[in-house]
Amino acid sequence: MFKMIPGMNSRKAAQMMKKMGISQQEIDATEVIIKTPEKEMVIRNPQVSKVNMMGQQTFQVVGEIEERAISTEPEINEEDIKTVVDQTGVTEEEAKEAIKENDFDLAKAIIKLKE
Repeated sequence: MFKMIPGMNSRKAAQMMKKMGISQQEIDATEVIIKTPEKEMVIRNPQVSKVNMMGQQTFQVVGEIEERAISTEPEINEEDIKTVVDQTGVTEEEAKEAIKENDFDLAKAIIKLKE
């Protein structure tokens, strides 16, 4: 259970950590995802340890890491696309493009397409 001190037997390490107010618990996780504004780090087959030291909890995670880019562009609602198509008579693709070009503002997109 206690892997924090190399070369020390686990029983001795557990006693020493208990005296210092440190406890460790293994978490049975199947996947860990860390999200940042630009990407997701997906950790598969993780070994997760939760360490509580004087009331402060930290996690140690080991596993296979895969990074994925996150799309920062919001999704366009199908109802919004239909509204633009109905108001302007353009195709769905043209409506999507107009919505994107006008910062996802439907009124602006409709006005631009009608010009």
